[in-house]
Amino acid sequence: MYIIKVKGKAKIPDYIQLRDENFVLIAYFRADRPLKNLDKYGLDGKETALKQLISELPFGKLQKLEI
Repeated sequence: MYIIKVKGKAKIPDYIQLRDENFVLIAYFRADRPLKNLDKYGLDGKETALKQLISELPFGKLQKLEI
């Protein structure tokens, strides 16, 4: 799974995209909102680690999600 942080403009907030190994979009959510339904993506119980990763993630750089 891959993760990328997309910079918002003006009134549009920053977003996070989760993509599978074929780079198909599987999740899209606001960076500043609480994360929900993480069990659908195999990330159940990793909320704290994911929040930390999102806060440190640079904008526009696709990275392999390893938590």
